[in-house]
Amino acid sequence: MATFISVPLKKSSEVDLVKPLSKFVTATYPAGEEQAEYIRSVEELNKLRKNALGRPLDKHESSLEVLLRYYDQLCAVEPKFPFSENQLCLTFTWKDAFDKGSLFGGSVKLALASLGYEKTCVLFNAAALASQIASEQNLDNDEGLKTSAKYYQLASGAFGHIKDTVLSALNREPTMDISPETVGTLSLIMLAQAQEVFFLKATSDKMKDAVIAKLANQAADFYGDAFKQCQYKDNLPKYFYFQEVLPVLAAKHCIMQANAELHQSVLAKQKKRFGEEIARLQHAAELVKTVASRYDEYVSVKDLSDKINRALTAAKKDNDFIYHDRVPEVKDLEHIGKAALVKATVITPPISQKFTDLFEKMVPMAVQQSMGIYTQRKTETVNRLVGTMREATNLCNGVLASLNLPAALEDLSGDSIPQSIAEKARSVVQLGGLQTIEQLIRDLPELLTRNREILDESLKMLDDEETTDNELRTKFNQRWNRTPSGDLYKPLRAEGANFRNILDKAVQADQVVKERYSTHCDMIALLCKPENELNAAIPSANPTKTLQGSEVVNVLRAQLAQLDEIKKERESLEGEVKAVTFDMSTTFLTALAQDGAINEEQLSLSQLDQLYGAYNQRVQTSLRMQEDLLGQVQTSHQEFSSLKQSNTETNQREEVLKKLASAHDSYVEISSNLREGTKFYNDLTEILLKFQNKCSDIVFARKTERDELLKELQQSIAREPSAPSFNVPAYQSTPAAPAAGPTPAPRTVFQPPQQAQQQPQAKPQPPARPPPPAVTPQAASTMPANAPPTGPPSSNPPPVAPPTQAQGPPYPTYQGYPGYFQMPMGYNPYAAYGQYNMPNMPYMPYQGTPGQGGYPAAPPGGQPYPGYPQQPPQHQPYYPQQ
Repeated sequence: MATFISVPLKKSSEVDLVKPLSKFVTATYPAGEEQAEYIRSVEELNKLRKNALGRPLDKHESSLEVLLRYYDQLCAVEPKFPFSENQLCLTFTWKDAFDKGSLFGGSVKLALASLGYEKTCVLFNAAALASQIASEQNLDNDEGLKTSAKYYQLASGAFGHIKDTVLSALNREPTMDISPETVGTLSLIMLAQAQEVFFLKATSDKMKDAVIAKLANQAADFYGDAFKQCQYKDNLPKYFYFQEVLPVLAAKHCIMQANAELHQSVLAKQKKRFGEEIARLQHAAELVKTVASRYDEYVSVKDLSDKINRALTAAKKDNDFIYHDRVPEVKDLEHIGKAALVKATVITPPISQKFTDLFEKMVPMAVQQSMGIYTQRKTETVNRLVGTMREATNLCNGVLASLNLPAALEDLSGDSIPQSIAEKARSVVQLGGLQTIEQLIRDLPELLTRNREILDESLKMLDDEETTDNELRTKFNQRWNRTPSGDLYKPLRAEGANFRNILDKAVQADQVVKERYSTHCDMIALLCKPENELNAAIPSANPTKTLQGSEVVNVLRAQLAQLDEIKKERESLEGEVKAVTFDMSTTFLTALAQDGAINEEQLSLSQLDQLYGAYNQRVQTSLRMQEDLLGQVQTSHQEFSSLKQSNTETNQREEVLKKLASAHDSYVEISSNLREGTKFYNDLTEILLKFQNKCSDIVFARKTERDELLKELQQSIAREPSAPSFNVPAYQSTPAAPAAGPTPAPRTVFQPPQQAQQQPQAKPQPPARPPPPAVTPQAASTMPANAPPTGPPSSNPPPVAPPTQAQGPPYPTYQGYPGYFQMPMGYNPYAAYGQYNMPNMPYMPYQGTPGQGGYPAAPPGGQPYPGYPQQPPQHQPYYPQQ
């Protein structure tokens, strides 16, 4: 009776995990020990997959442990890598576990770029292997019973977990073996077998009959549910696996119910209910008899049948001679209770006992993404503060340059270079002068062109693959059932459009810098000249030494010194703002562990306010102090100007000095902008190269998926009929009225010997004329002369492909139109039909051509024609009819 059901394993194609995962690690993490450790972990993961899926697995707990470790590692690594069709694209291919394929095509398989699909299939294999290990246990000892029950419950839980998660994990229709209805049925079967093991354990421990009866009745209930679900699902019975499983489930249902009745009868006997005892034993005997008559080839019930019959014989004998208790109907018996001691194991990773996460130090993708957004927010905050301070400094410099300060205070002699102008000239020369600016300006177009080429090439790869995908979708219609490239590439195209927009804005910014340089180019060139030439280029004016040491000059100098101090504080403050660091990964990890999700915006804004709130207040204070001082400087400068002797020469000299001061400030700003622009283009090149690699990877993965799908479509097309169905002529399906006269021996009808003796010889049917096959005249003249005979045409024949050979006995070939085979002149198969029925016309036997045998004579009574295939005997139905 110990027949248990196990599940076959799925087979997977080899997948290289090292290359794409290592590429992601290299692109995401900086070179160093951390990156090297992650790459080693990737290699270990690839080895783990090969051990779990790349070799036949023994039916042993160690093999199951390898599978569970790989499943646990997939669950651990899933949130740490961006597995998706448009990011880290890994295509996993698995074959259907139950579909064995056909002669012209392999078994059904599905390829998906989904880690959820890989997890589902690995868990299916773990459940299948657990069922095989449980089925191999020795159930004659307690250890074997415990192990078997444990793994059946694990298998049931795993199949149930797949049922609940497969549709959300795949986002498309799965293969039949992992469909919810299939794995739901398998989960019930495993649970029923676990309950049966508990029944066997209770029996071997000689527990109370009441307990054993409840355990057996519950097992019968589980088997009944599994049988119904397996029988009434639309697609399951077509699998040969489930055709073998169905009778086993039906037999187990009856056997468990018979065991329940047997043990309940013992309880009835103990309670002196002898009629109930006999009724239950009779019911058990009927159930066992049903199993023996219908499912004997699957399950042996001889021992159980003998046990029940012995108990029934003794009970009847005692009741007939002693008790004379009335035997009730089965329907009137009290229902046997149920006791479910089994429960599907809950699948909560890690399942393996020896699991250690290979990527324990790597933060999950949710944290990585949150860190990326936080870094962007932090950069925006720093840039805003720094930009505010630089803008204020430029405003201050512009105001002072317009007032010709501090040069006006230093130029009291009227014929020498002011100290501030001399320092600014030396600063420009030290920074490289005009040559540095012009070289930076010449480099920008080359950097821009390089970035545009990388972006255009990346988008062209997407365009080419999308065009090919659309062409194949148009060609194959619904058969081309993969995700459209246009939908898949939307995020990449949006990213590419963003890069293009950034480049366009950069071009505009470059143009602004060039125009500003053109405006101040002459004055910058003047600052780069030697001191004597610079002094000669500045107009001289009448001396104003009378203002030397005046109160207004001293006030202006004190105010300018305060402004210089504010600008120095800003430079220091800018350095402090840029140096602020804080590791938000710990905060995000804590939030993810506590809440299961990360509220990045709330956490980031709160932390940034703590980090930069004080700096923001200091910047605002600096701005207010500058605004007050500039107002005071303007007031003092008006008083200073009123004391100076104004004339044309003085005004010209002040105008040149203002332009030189403004040129210095513009040079510093232009030089800074150009260097920032060069760094921007170089940094963007690295980003665009990563974008290009991403596009290249996904296009390669799509090409691999496309080739796989084309191969499957070719196999599918090869299995299809080569020609459409056609209507059979009416005379082939409608029998003709009987006619008198001699008829030729029938050629296409044969009966089994027994039927041939009982039935008179039937009138001949006209040979089935095939439609003209599409062959050349040469092919028609070389058609085989001995085509196989066919059976009689049915009244409603199914559509079939056009035959390539003439039906019925062989005919000699005569010249005619291509593909048409003429009848011999001496043969008239229509002699007994309708208007051709001429009783006075004698039957003319067929005269064969030389070298060709004639038709065989009528066979001996009750014997078929020699050489004709025998009709197979009528088989009994596969399953006994109720």
